[in-house]
This record gives sequence, C-alpha cells and structure tokens, in this order.
Amino acid sequence: MLKLSVKDFDSYGRVTIESSIPLSTHIEKHTAIFIVRIRADKHFVIRREAFQSRYVQTIGWARGSDYYMLTINVTDADYIQETATLKNPHRLIVDIGPPGMKDPKPKPKRSVVRRDSPSLTPAEKPESVRESPKEEVKPEQTQPASESASPSVAVPSQGIKTIVLDPGHGGLEAGAEGRSGTLEKNLTLPISKKLKAIIERNLAYRVVLTRDSDVDVSLENRAATANNNRAALFISIHVNGSPRKAAYGSETFFLSLNATDEEARRLAYMENNSSEMESRISSEEEDDIMMILWDMAQSAFIKESSQLAENIQAELNSLLGTKNRGIKQAPFKVLTGVACPAVLVEVAFITNPAEEKKLVNDDFQDKVAQAIYRGIGGFLRKYPLE
Repeated sequence: MLKLSVKDFDSYGRVTIESSIPLSTHIEKHTAIFIVRIRADKHFVIRREAFQSRYVQTIGWARGSDYYMLTINVTDADYIQETATLKNPHRLIVDIGPPGMKDPKPKPKRSVVRRDSPSLTPAEKPESVRESPKEEVKPEQTQPASESASPSVAVPSQGIKTIVLDPGHGGLEAGAEGRSGTLEKNLTLPISKKLKAIIERNLAYRVVLTRDSDVDVSLENRAATANNNRAALFISIHVNGSPRKAAYGSETFFLSLNATDEEARRLAYMENNSSEMESRISSEEEDDIMMILWDMAQSAFIKESSQLAENIQAELNSLLGTKNRGIKQAPFKVLTGVACPAVLVEVAFITNPAEEKKLVNDDFQDKVAQAIYRGIGGFLRKYPLE
C-alpha cells in the first residue's frame, strides 16, 4: 500500500509517500508540476489523506501496467524540491517551496530542481526518524532508464531536449484502410521518419520514434517512451478514416475527457479500441483519464497542448491545401499520462479516394512533415523550452 500525506511548515510543504515495500522512484519537474513515477504492481493500493497546503494545490495519480505516476501540482512554478528516502517504514519525502526555503545561503537559480536530501532538523523530522537516530537518510536515487517500468531507453544528458514522434498503429494493428487497400500503419511511419529528419537537421533536438519498423506497440508503451525519454513534446501521427468516403481534411487533437463533437468521440473510441471494437472505454480508463486531467487542469500542459495543436493545424491548412477541420479535443488514450505538451495529428482521410492518392505520394508526405515541423517551430517561438 502507498500512503500519501501533505504537511506545511513555515517556509515549505512536505509530501510524504509511505510504502509497505522499498520504493523505486523517479522525480522530475514540468512547469508547476512535480511528477513522481513509482514502480509498483498494478494491484497496489494508494491511500491519500485530505490536506490543505500553501505550497501544494493537488495530488493525483494515474496507473500504468506496472507503475504509478503521481502528479504534485504546486502553487508556484518557481518552487524547487528537495528529496530524501527513509527506511522503517519505507518513505519518499519531497519538500517543496521557494528557492532557499530552508537555507539562508544565496538562492539557487530559478526553476532548479534540487536532488539533494532535505536538511531535516530535529523539530522537523517525522516521529519515526527521531525515535531511530541511526536510521539511514540518503538522497533519492533516480531509477536508471534500463530499470524503468516502461520500455528501456537511453535518457539524454542534461540540456539536450527530446521530441518523441509516435507513428500510429503498426504490426497487427493496421489502423484505417483506404479503398485501394492502403493501410494507415504504412503511411504514419514514413511521415514520422521524414519529420524526424527535418527536426534533427534544423533544430537542436533529439528525436525518438515510438516505433521505427512495422511492429506492435501498446498505447501505454507509446506514452511511456515519451516519459522515459523525458520528452519536451509528444506528437502522435495518424491518418483518418470514415464510413463517409466524402469526408476529407486534416485535424489536430489534444486531450480531453469530453470530445468536441460526436465524430471526435467516435474517432477516439476507434483509436482506443482498435482490437476490440465491440467494447466501450471502460469506467476504469475513464477514471484514469479524469485523474490526469484533474491534476493537469491548473498546469501549462493543457494550454500548451492546445497551442501546439493550433500551430500545427495552421501549417497543415497552409501547406497541404486540405480542408481545415480545426482543433478538437477527445479522450485519446495514447495522450494520457504523457508528461509534456502532447497532440494527435490526423493528416488526411485515407478513406477518401482523392486524399488516399495524395497520402501515398512522396511529395505530399514531405509537405506533411514540413507542415508539422513548421508548427513545432512556431510553438517553440511562443513557448521556448527551458
């Protein structure tokens, strides 16, 4: 069982995560959110105590296949963190407050996430610490990528930002099919590879693909690839399908529990349940999505995702000459749990004969990649990544 509690001191707030077993954790900061990933069995129970804090607004969680993601939404984006691990019982302590919160020395630079253990004075130590003076207090150990709960990937050195591109479908999941037999999975990969090449050629960013061949990748592992690589942006690339062959145009989505319209809701349903179309999104999945949205509501992710979608859509309209179907919201499972601005791009309709011909054309794919790249560039000018 995991037990979460929050307590305020004079100049900082303390979040204590207590566990019945040793914790394997990783912590990082995104604007006004601290994200704690905990490797744990999916049957682990989380118990949260009610709290009021000057430093912490909300704490929520979402569950992966063998990990939990806790989001600590703080009241000021400039707050820093200090962490420590304790034993007997096993605890992760996260202290959050302004720079120099417990240290009269010169303040660190803004938005610096400190990894050292907190200076726990006798008056501040939990009871179990005061009763066990020999208890070892050691800095939090960041879990190596090779031991993470999700697919192992090399995390770049500090200062190198990563963009994760997600070619939709793959392997047994073919996605939508055109009237001439073209498969969605065979279009999203080459477009993603072209986009990767453009970004790496023109921007100082590392680009990671969730798949680079025709293989199955679960929706959970696509999001995990972004998180394990500490992605600055996540872009999932798809082509659209509709029973109406006259449907055409491009559209860009960002995450919301409530779809913009019935067509957006149906599209999200198809993407989330491509291998089991007869079943609806489970209430358990809805709970996970709701928790993530609740935690992120006050953060920059939703705002930034909306802006990223707007920039990409504007460039698609300009370069492709396809119908502008606009910016929409829908509960795409692939976007849930991604700890950065994230969008899903539906390039054009593979079920429209005219657009299917365009989609298989190499020049058109180049234009798609160029349009998304220009959308990313426009976004980064408005929201430069620290």
